[in-house]
Amino acid sequence: MAFSFLNQELAIDLGTANTVIYQNDQIVLDEPSMVAIDNSTGKCIALGNQAKRMRDKENPGIRTIRPLKDGVIADFNAAEMMIRGFIKQVNSKRHSLFTPNLKIVVGIPSGSTEVEIRAVRDSSEHAGGRDVFLIFEPMAAALGAGLDVEAPQGNMIVDIGGGTTEIAVISLGGLVQQDSIRVAGDVFTNDIQYYMRQQHNIRIGEITAEKIKLNVGAVLADLDDEPEPMIVRGPNLMTAHPVEALITHQEIAHCLDKSIAKIETSILHVLELTPPELYSDIVENGIFLSGGGALLRGLAKRLSDKINIEFHVAEDPLHAVARGTCEALKNTDRYSFLTR
Repeated sequence: MAFSFLNQELAIDLGTANTVIYQNDQIVLDEPSMVAIDNSTGKCIALGNQAKRMRDKENPGIRTIRPLKDGVIADFNAAEMMIRGFIKQVNSKRHSLFTPNLKIVVGIPSGSTEVEIRAVRDSSEHAGGRDVFLIFEPMAAALGAGLDVEAPQGNMIVDIGGGTTEIAVISLGGLVQQDSIRVAGDVFTNDIQYYMRQQHNIRIGEITAEKIKLNVGAVLADLDDEPEPMIVRGPNLMTAHPVEALITHQEIAHCLDKSIAKIETSILHVLELTPPELYSDIVENGIFLSGGGALLRGLAKRLSDKINIEFHVAEDPLHAVARGTCEALKNTDRYSFLTR
């Protein structure tokens, strides 16, 4: 193609916690979904990792915003700035005099309303997208996990992201049953902050709670491979004196128990509504886990024991939705489940 440099194709997984952009089968950007804005001018002063470093440390002249909440755009203006900024970062690596025609596929939660879907589409178009396609996240996660979504058989995927947990049964290129609940990574982080206040009298920020989740996050007290306990420091709630506490994975398993139980209930609810023929396929093939939440220690085992169906964690679960979005980008004319 003589003018291929004028066309550019990007697959964007616009996540509540992280935004991942694929181009030519490669990850070209993987950064936190965050922007820092100068209050006096309203201009964007930092994006992604840079903005995250400012989080909870800003002065009154600067605001850090997470434009997506519960998987959908909560701040339209900040989302547009963020998408535009990220696309610009990707393009800065290209040396071209012309602005390329952008073809974009964006992943969105399956429970999105018309208004939320329009917000994502408008943000992508304002950021320079000429051709914008949208794909539901469970469908993208299934593609990214290597499932044949167009086959006449039932596949079930549970995608635990930052803002939402998407549960879907897929057959013949469509969502047969789906549920989207707002219990996911952000809720786990809040649970940990609340637990530290209640049990240890320590006030901790979002970033420390995230570290606890990564280092000792678990959903079972008995693990084959137990992580080392973690020392957490912070101000005492009563005296404001610095204190420290040793946190074990058993404590985190206890503090996340209620939230994980909600996800279990939702999975069972979707299975109840699944047609029997597809149900038997799911029992045979197992259920696939993707998203950052799939990395919680012991999750697949706990769900398998509770639901009596084998759970498999997708390869590189954190990027499953982005990989699937990239797969959809290559076949926009073939996949009927993409919406424009």
